[in-house]
Amino acid sequence: MSGGVEWALHCCTVLTTSSEPVPAARLAELHDVSGSYLAKQLQALSRAGLIHSTQGKSGGYALTRPPETITVLDVVQAVDGPAPAFVCTEIRQRGPLATPAAACSTPCAIARTMGAAESAWRASLAAVTIADLARDVEADYGPQAMAGIGNWLADRDS
Repeated sequence: MSGGVEWALHCCTVLTTSSEPVPAARLAELHDVSGSYLAKQLQALSRAGLIHSTQGKSGGYALTRPPETITVLDVVQAVDGPAPAFVCTEIRQRGPLATPAAACSTPCAIARTMGAAESAWRASLAAVTIADLARDVEADYGPQAMAGIGNWLADRDS
């Protein structure tokens, strides 16, 4: 999983605090990350329809739908794509003791194990929403944490 996923999740979580679009530069400053690096993650989120951008002096990024309807899996797939983490290359059909292709009609134990792990991982990510993450931040740091982030994002003069 790329590091961009972490930044995208943080951005989506903090966007729950704002009723107005938040400039990309403000998000980059909040997270102390390069604006050009963050822009790539924001573009991926936008292409996936999870956030939208508004142009102009009061422009920026906002979630496109309620945070209760955006899952962590949605963000992971927006940034890293939907491809599985493990891709079987049928190693068992190579080398001096290669198994004939006709005998490989079902996935091997390794492919089955990795497929099951992938399914469990995706199910776990699909079960957590951006709203859940925002609630967890409040549970970890207190209700003032998210409110403080929202106030800081809204204060464009600081």
